[in-house]
Amino acid sequence: VVWGSPVFSLHRRGRSTMPGPPSFQPNPGCTHIGVPWPQRVAAWAPLRKAAAVLWLLLLGTSLSPTRGQPRIPLEIVKLWADTFGGDLHDTVTKYSGSLLLQKKYKDVEPSLKIKEVDGLELVRKFSEDMESMLRRKVEAVQSLVAAAEEADLNHEYNASLVFDYYNSVLINERDEKGHSVELGAELVLEANAHFSNLRVNTSISSVQLPTNVYSKDPDILNGVYMSEALNPVFVENFQRDPTLTWQYFGSSTGFFRIYPGIKWTPDENGVITFDCRNRGWYIQAATSPKDIVILVDVSGSMKGLRMTIAKHTVSTILDTLGENDFVNIIAYNDYVHYIEPCFKGTLVQADRDNREHFKQLVDELMVKGVGVVNPALSEAFQILQQLQEARQGSLCNQAIMLISDGAVEDYESVFEKYNWPDRKVRVFTYLIGREVTFADRMKWIACNNKGYYTQISTLADAQENVMEYLHVLSRPMVINHDHDITWTEAYMDSKLFTSQAKSLMLLTTVAMPVFSKKNETRSHGILLGVVGSDVALRELMKLAPQYKLGAHGYAFLNTNNGYILSHPELRPLYREGKKLKPKPNYNSVDLSEVEWEDQAETLRTAMINRETGSLSMDVKAPLDKGKRVLFLTNDYFFTDISDTPFSLGVVLSRGHGEYMLLGDTSVEEGLHDLLHPDLSLAGDWIYCTTDIDPDHRKLSQLEAMVRFLTREDPDLECDEELVREVLFDAVVTAPMEAYWTALALNVSNETECAVDMAFLGTRAGLLRSSLFVGSEKLSDRKFLTPADEASVFTLDRFPLWYRQACEQPAGSFVFNLRFAEGPESPDEPVVVTASTAVAVTVDKKTAIAAAVGVQMKLEFLRRKFWAATRQCGTVDGQCPQTCEDRDLDCFVVDNNGFILVSERAHETGRFLGEVDGAVMTQLVGMGVFTQVTMYDYQAMCKPPGHHHSAAQPLISPISAFLTATRWLLQELLLLLLEWSAWGPRHGRGAEAKAVFHHSHKHKKQDMLQPCDTEYPVFVHQRAIQETNGRIECGACQKTFALQQIPSSNLLLLVTDPTCDCSIFPPVLQEPTEVKYNASVKCDRMRSQKLRRRPDSCHAFHAEENAQDCGGASGTSASLPLLLLPLCTWGLPPQLLR
Repeated sequence: VVWGSPVFSLHRRGRSTMPGPPSFQPNPGCTHIGVPWPQRVAAWAPLRKAAAVLWLLLLGTSLSPTRGQPRIPLEIVKLWADTFGGDLHDTVTKYSGSLLLQKKYKDVEPSLKIKEVDGLELVRKFSEDMESMLRRKVEAVQSLVAAAEEADLNHEYNASLVFDYYNSVLINERDEKGHSVELGAELVLEANAHFSNLRVNTSISSVQLPTNVYSKDPDILNGVYMSEALNPVFVENFQRDPTLTWQYFGSSTGFFRIYPGIKWTPDENGVITFDCRNRGWYIQAATSPKDIVILVDVSGSMKGLRMTIAKHTVSTILDTLGENDFVNIIAYNDYVHYIEPCFKGTLVQADRDNREHFKQLVDELMVKGVGVVNPALSEAFQILQQLQEARQGSLCNQAIMLISDGAVEDYESVFEKYNWPDRKVRVFTYLIGREVTFADRMKWIACNNKGYYTQISTLADAQENVMEYLHVLSRPMVINHDHDITWTEAYMDSKLFTSQAKSLMLLTTVAMPVFSKKNETRSHGILLGVVGSDVALRELMKLAPQYKLGAHGYAFLNTNNGYILSHPELRPLYREGKKLKPKPNYNSVDLSEVEWEDQAETLRTAMINRETGSLSMDVKAPLDKGKRVLFLTNDYFFTDISDTPFSLGVVLSRGHGEYMLLGDTSVEEGLHDLLHPDLSLAGDWIYCTTDIDPDHRKLSQLEAMVRFLTREDPDLECDEELVREVLFDAVVTAPMEAYWTALALNVSNETECAVDMAFLGTRAGLLRSSLFVGSEKLSDRKFLTPADEASVFTLDRFPLWYRQACEQPAGSFVFNLRFAEGPESPDEPVVVTASTAVAVTVDKKTAIAAAVGVQMKLEFLRRKFWAATRQCGTVDGQCPQTCEDRDLDCFVVDNNGFILVSERAHETGRFLGEVDGAVMTQLVGMGVFTQVTMYDYQAMCKPPGHHHSAAQPLISPISAFLTATRWLLQELLLLLLEWSAWGPRHGRGAEAKAVFHHSHKHKKQDMLQPCDTEYPVFVHQRAIQETNGRIECGACQKTFALQQIPSSNLLLLVTDPTCDCSIFPPVLQEPTEVKYNASVKCDRMRSQKLRRRPDSCHAFHAEENAQDCGGASGTSASLPLLLLPLCTWGLPPQLLR
């Protein structure tokens, strides 16, 4: 017997009836997979004490109490359970019509076939369909690249060009007199369902510019004029492939041409921060993979605004890196120190997790000492050299980014030792501040190491100047004219349309670089920009139809880095207050963090190596937001998608998941039964392709199917196998409508408000439902609507009630409590669903044909239960005990320990262990419930040490003065940044202000951070149908009896409430953050999982013009910022951090 609690366990060894010595283990009765137990040494002392006390208290507990008889009559409890179970089963069987549905499938059994699903054939077919779809997107992008390069070849630069174009921000804007503003001509915009119902113009593109890019700059005007040639190609592409979504050209000068034309909305600060050049698709297409070491000067001369600019420059560089790049950051003054000591001597993958981690550390940098750059340069060269020798990192471009306000010592010896004459490592230098004393030296470093020199004087300068290094790294590829096709990781471009975005959708982008083909500029390797097109991953996953995968099956995609591209268990959003926000690491969730039972990472390794094959795993599949779990044996089938960095996996569950029911019927009979008002189809499934012909887009899937079957529209393409299954299911389930209608007409007054509705679903995604009450009397109106995804067929999941029913024994119903959501009754349980599966067996093969169920009011369940517990089996006389007695507590709980019925209404829906920790602890110890430990590697937790203290220390006058001074300084800095303007690029102050505000806002609001958590789930063991026991609670003994309620997943628990067992802690299902000690945490951060590098690399070219290496900044300072050093001089250094 195992005594379990969430915190400790006391194990009894062997099968002896006598308890053995206490044995402390980190998690009782659980298999910990892939996660070392957190180090909680400090917490063990009180736990040992508590465990010892509980051990003494539990000595008297046993299955068969030895002292006295239990006060709860076991035969009465069994009678109650059988009576309640029988009444309940009769009701749900009657109103669901499950026996009728079973009979209807039995009647057609001789004509049925059950096909065994070939997983390998399935995954190959899905892969081919996906490859074909993605190839069409590539062809569209290639035609845009050809058109753009041809247009540039024929365009002659005109410095005085005057040209009007559709500016996305200004279109349809009017001045005070009602006239169109400049660049704001009238553009007809119409809502388009294909483009998320945004208002667009599909006949032309529009042009967006960031706030810091001047709309009439000659470079911009010439580029926009040249790229007008893309308009007919955009339209032609969309006509040829109507499944295309956004197509665009991102220019190296900063403008962004997007098709279809759309109006752009600034953010809440009135700023357009979107810059196509720092988007992942642009950067990955413009450059090959790279290893980057960033050296940042933190000497005393960098104090104040210089350090602020340096930090922003580092952050901007980090934003240009992706998951195929590797990076580290070294801060130097008198000493060389890694800002993350754990990463000493190596580079780490520049995924989102690591980039965000670096940004936090950079923000904490302090200035002091004297800057000595030679040791830092030597360290950087050594890291890159060791990485190359060990065949680690990107194995492509290598570069050092030197960020400083000047270099004074002799550094030639370092370059002679490590980089000359081959110059395999490029060095990019960023001179911070207005001082130009060291400009020549910083430029010399860059020019003699195939890099680029820039001077960054303001926050607003950083973006433009950092981008220069990308153009240098792109030169070899441009000179070679290598048009590599780039596919990005999954991302949600929430910045694209700011407030116009209706929902956040996961995308991948196919992108290709656009080069200048002019002979006179060949050695300069001029990158004109990048062309791209989005692919919604939902549309891609529709090519792996769910009906072929079964109730628990699914398909998923991952990248060459092992990151999830699409998976049913990928949860990219988290809730902060009332808002849903993307998690910081949503697109770097590893396959091993979702399929975490793959301990040896066999599946991950095979998929990254582009293998085709299969393997099997026993898995614990979470259900109902992690409250429940299914134990499944899954078969995994996998292959790669040709000409992409993606691999596809398909999962089928053993047993009924391996088989598919095939029926047949006439089109005439099927059509007749299909056109019933109670019937609907899975909204996200593709029965017929309606997104190619614009005339078909307005059709629902049901309407399209009818047109296809009646041959009314010969151009419609439909999934004939799925359509055939829908027709068959419609015919077999048609009698249910008449059955439910007759029930509704004959319903008695007693049960008039008991059962709200009946429903059924089939593997083909067909749904039928019938109301027994008026729609206005429905207790749960979200059920079976798209607003409640868990209750309907979605793109990648069957409904919860269907999945649970599939795992129930034949003829048994699974009951689930549902909660009403809304301001009137927030989180209040109101209804119960009951569902059962209909299985068909042919030639010893069993497949699930459908699931059927009812939704009933919770109050009806309660009434049934209290009526049943008044039964006592006596012929006459009063029952000796009922559940209404004060000395008995009665609960109806489900197989996961959640309370459906209790005498106290507020306990309904809660976990039993939370209400009665003593009984739950005992039931786990007796093996009636098994505790299963689950892991969540996509959790969000409050950062350690985050708290709000009500007791603030007294503030000294000096401290108060310094705080006020710092506040005034920040406000002054914001004011100066807002009013400063460097050169002709207006609006930079606004951009800088937005950057500054964003950083402070981010710190205030970002209260949660990614973490790993573990949580317990409790599962009833069906083999144990009844049990009873006694718990020693100090001065008294608490007795209990538990009985399975027949033909259901419910249990009747009767306890003695007169004994106070509050000394037992509650048993909770709350997730606990997995804490790693410093060593384990460092190992996890440093570890580089297996990944597949991109196929191409362009690091150097013999014809490259390395003397095109930058020059002094031509900007001139505005008076306020020139005075800024005078304003800040003399303030304590800690205020200028």
